[in-house]
Amino acid sequence: MNSLRGIDLNLLVVLEALLAERHISRAALRLHLSQPAVSHALGRLRQLLDDPILVRGKGGLVLSARAHELSGPLAEALAQVRILLGPSGFQPATARRSFRLAMSDYGALVVLPRLLRAVRKAAPNIDLVVSQASREGMTAQVADGEIDMALGVFSHQPEGVQSAELFRESYACAVDAATVRDTGRLDQVAYLARSHVLVATHSERMDAIDTAVAKLGGRRKIACVVPHWSVAPALIAGTNLVLTTARRSLAALEDDPRYAVFAPPFALDDFTFTMIWHQRTEADPAHAWLRERVLAAAATQDSDEPISLRG
Repeated sequence: MNSLRGIDLNLLVVLEALLAERHISRAALRLHLSQPAVSHALGRLRQLLDDPILVRGKGGLVLSARAHELSGPLAEALAQVRILLGPSGFQPATARRSFRLAMSDYGALVVLPRLLRAVRKAAPNIDLVVSQASREGMTAQVADGEIDMALGVFSHQPEGVQSAELFRESYACAVDAATVRDTGRLDQVAYLARSHVLVATHSERMDAIDTAVAKLGGRRKIACVVPHWSVAPALIAGTNLVLTTARRSLAALEDDPRYAVFAPPFALDDFTFTMIWHQRTEADPAHAWLRERVLAAAATQDSDEPISLRG
């Protein structure tokens, strides 16, 4: 076992960046170090841990099995060290810090603008770095300490991952208005007769809408699958395609004469939009402050300016 006396604890900060970025140059940028300095530190870490840490894989470097095992414990240990060595009280106005968040472009649309304005006003030197991943990917990144929090729809949280409800959301449908001039909406038969646009990270995964349709004995024909909510409305313009998605993401279309927006012609349960984070950050006052800002931004996101999907 290595003695702590002979270990440069700064190497753990480099290791944290390497595990998160999986790329020497990006880790160097994150740490404001030169690439040779990070390469040298990686060599020392490999010797210290007797493990390659990063190995060549398809498309670039990937984590070794040992590195995967270290991700969670390392993030937890460094979080505690930062609390131990940090100031006794968190002062947003003077704090300098970067937080890593993950969310879909839907989450970015309905929460991020208000969150960023609140953060910039109260803590101008705090930065937000936002990424996107699948629900499973975001949950794993929170658990491993790669990100600080995630916003989304999460059916399961692993041990150690905490959650807070941000708001309840319902579904709405949108079509080209020219295709429903007489009724302004579709009944169940017409809905199932048409082809659909699906927003999904995994193109073959059955979502809540398909589950509800299957209970009716039907099946949607998917004409196009896209990973981003924001592009989906543009895909139905000039076609007879149907988009069924989160109501808030269609708010700007309700006053657009080119589109018809209506409730689904069958029962669909509402869903909960949630914030998740790891319990290792519970005692960090900066994390607690940011979580409060997220809750406030979500609570007021219906009361400010209209949501817009158009550039």
